[in-house]
Amino acid sequence: MKYAVDENGFYGKFGGAYIPEMLYPNVEELRQNYLKIMQEPDFQAELQMLLKDYVGRPTPLYFAKRLSEKYNTNIYLKREDLNHTGAHKINNTVGQVLMAKRLGKKRIIAETGAGQHGVATATVCALMDLECIVYMGEVDIERQAPNVARMKMLGATVVPATSGSKTLKDATNEAIRDWINNPEDTYYIIGSVVGPHPYPDMVARFQSVISEEMMAQLSEKTGRDYPDYVVACVGGGSNAAGAFYHYLDRPEVKLVAVEAAGLGIDSGESAATSVLGKEGIIHGSRTLLMQTEDGQVTEPYSISAGLDYPGVGPMHAHLFESKRAIFKNITDEEALQAVLELTRLEGIIPALESAHALAALGRIGAGPDEVVVVNLSGRGDKDLATYLDRFQLNGK
Repeated sequence: MKYAVDENGFYGKFGGAYIPEMLYPNVEELRQNYLKIMQEPDFQAELQMLLKDYVGRPTPLYFAKRLSEKYNTNIYLKREDLNHTGAHKINNTVGQVLMAKRLGKKRIIAETGAGQHGVATATVCALMDLECIVYMGEVDIERQAPNVARMKMLGATVVPATSGSKTLKDATNEAIRDWINNPEDTYYIIGSVVGPHPYPDMVARFQSVISEEMMAQLSEKTGRDYPDYVVACVGGGSNAAGAFYHYLDRPEVKLVAVEAAGLGIDSGESAATSVLGKEGIIHGSRTLLMQTEDGQVTEPYSISAGLDYPGVGPMHAHLFESKRAIFKNITDEEALQAVLELTRLEGIIPALESAHALAALGRIGAGPDEVVVVNLSGRGDKDLATYLDRFQLNGK
């Protein structure tokens, strides 16, 4: 595959494992074993059983009739919001917890922004009887209270990150610090296609179930196994990696990655890495990230906690640089309008993250005979406080 990771952990010039020496044994143990373990028949059997009977896969591919009429094209929604725990994140946590168990790890740590990865990790740790510690930015703890409550109810310890912008980047820093201090018994479940190799590739593989199902479902509904466009939001980019995965080497499919512009690209309050980022190293991999002239990471901003990240996964950096994917960016206000639009037209309340992808529908230029799949990565329950607040303020 032209856009897959190479044997050294790079997508083009992005990726690799830039890690402190103390983490080398952990990362190396995972690198040497992850593909071998994933290919074991008993691992696959357990994973497929859990995806089917516990997560609730396959998720539906839903033809959004009224939304399609509005945009004069054929729009299908890949309903990842219908997974157990309400988002795509559980596809990856189920896989990684099975991986951790096979590597003999007893203690699981994770970072989370919107809280969906934290909930998914806590859920699978409860299922598998493993200790779970979730690091979350203080700001995100406040704006994602329902998810924090879920994690605690599931038995996880939620540790606030109080440095920097007190969001996802800082939670990731804290999780890495914990891992350095507890290398023997601890497994770090990274929630996105970020971090040192092999994480971006492993997470993409676990999420690739999304595009795998999409192919079969499109064949059934449209008579061919590919759409003209796949649209997905990108923070770190795991839902997009999963939705794009089986179409990476199929040029007839346009891949549309949608980032958070926050208050606007030039506002200083944004998370649109493809526009504002330059090459650098963050959380163990070389990628595009927002930084100052002297290489200090710039604080990102988005109304959506899951897109509030200053970088992008190395796979997406490569898709951007090679022009394989089209990158769009959407402001807070545009995302909020897309929330209302989907809710009123289709009776589906999307997560703020997914709303960014929906808001790009008017910008991709899809024709009346074309097929567009939007990956609806999560449901909006966790964002209801924001919605009530914003839509009352707007007099809606």
